[in-house]
Amino acid sequence: MPCSLADKRTLLEPAHPQLSLSRQCALLGVSRSSFYYVPTAPEEMSEEKQSLLRLIDETYTLYPFFGTRQMSSYLKQNGHTDIERHHTRWAYERLGLQSVAPGPQTSKPHPEHKIYPYLLHNLRIKAVNQVWSTDLTYIRLQRGFVYLMAIIDWYSRYVLDWELSISMDADFCIEALGRVLRSGHCDIFNTDQGAQFTSNGFTSLLKEHGIEISMDGRGRALDNVFVERLWRSVKYECVYLKEWSTVAEARSGLKEYFQFYNYKRPHQSLGGKTPRMVHYKEAYGQMN
Repeated sequence: MPCSLADKRTLLEPAHPQLSLSRQCALLGVSRSSFYYVPTAPEEMSEEKQSLLRLIDETYTLYPFFGTRQMSSYLKQNGHTDIERHHTRWAYERLGLQSVAPGPQTSKPHPEHKIYPYLLHNLRIKAVNQVWSTDLTYIRLQRGFVYLMAIIDWYSRYVLDWELSISMDADFCIEALGRVLRSGHCDIFNTDQGAQFTSNGFTSLLKEHGIEISMDGRGRALDNVFVERLWRSVKYECVYLKEWSTVAEARSGLKEYFQFYNYKRPHQSLGGKTPRMVHYKEAYGQMN
């Protein structure tokens, strides 16, 4: 009988003190971010704030170029007259949104982290594994939320891996990157300037594999355009159609969606092929 996450936590906590938590999680098939997950208590966030987060998440997914000032003006024009700019600033910070307009951003790099130049200007993407990129987005639950990180191949649009976390710490991003690099390699890896991706743990892993590091220009969310398009697909084709109450439900639903996205969803930009078909044909000469 398969163990629940609670059962696996029980196994981990008292046992094997000689093994690191990362190693224990790996042996039991549990990510560290899932191990630490505690559902957000309803009293920690009012229904009003939850509704604001949902509204701004949906609007930003449609218009990722909105800064906080534009967002509050747009919402006022569309009937939400009680939403002021300080409300949108709070929501942007809580959701980890990168505003194009100047203002508070959670994608700021850590002051001690190195920033790398953007390498993709006018670069022709002509092969699988030439450029990979990643980003974070907010995934709402009925009460609370989690963050989703995904790694995508620019040429094939294939989602190489993904992970969920309750926080924006770098650990879950580094875990996902490590899994991808155990079975593949790219020439250039592009991210935004968020602290997760400028962290020494993340950039060191890329450098160890001889991968060039590219970072979006400050306040240029659309430099990572293919991930932005992925988020729009994920949310409008999956997240907004569901009402997940737990992280386990979100993980299961997203796993099902990414299988559909990679294996069954045709892309107009790929000539009607799926990301899997293009990725594996180009990389390995296989269509399936």
